[in-house]
Amino acid sequence: MTLRGYIACICEGNAEHAIMDILLKNDRLKFTKENLLDGKIIRCRDARTFEQRYLRKGFSDTITVLRILDSRRENFKLSKGYADKVEVINIITAPEIEMLIICNEHRYNDFKKSGKKPSEYCKADLKHKNVKSYEYVKKYFADIDKLTDAIFEYRRVSNLPKGEYSLNDLLK
Repeated sequence: MTLRGYIACICEGNAEHAIMDILLKNDRLKFTKENLLDGKIIRCRDARTFEQRYLRKGFSDTITVLRILDSRRENFKLSKGYADKVEVINIITAPEIEMLIICNEHRYNDFKKSGKKPSEYCKADLKHKNVKSYEYVKKYFADIDKLTDAIFEYRRVSNLPKGEYSLNDLLK
């Protein structure tokens, strides 16, 4: 994966946003805050809205859009006028970003047997109540090594389709 020009890092939810903020703050990503469009992580899932807010400013460089999301089917179709200036890369956290907590707790095998969604497993079995909250995730992964280890472990146990990217691919 090659990151060129400005980086527009778009997060699907609060937990994803917290993860990316932690990684950015601790200089663990292949890009820095200075590379980011508007100098921050973006919360805008709709391509048309993204175009209106960010692309109509007239950039001289190319833009790489990194979409951090759990859905493989969610479309993000930009206008044809941006095709040669914007590259969209999906970073998939399927089935859910809460898999990082499960991996950190060394409970992946137990989770697989449970048949539950990751967020439900975290709440019911691990007793983590606010797993989708920005503040909870930020506090839970305050130790950056704990977070990067969980990302490595999740990549190890996950079965990514060929050509798909994960959070692991964004780490230095």
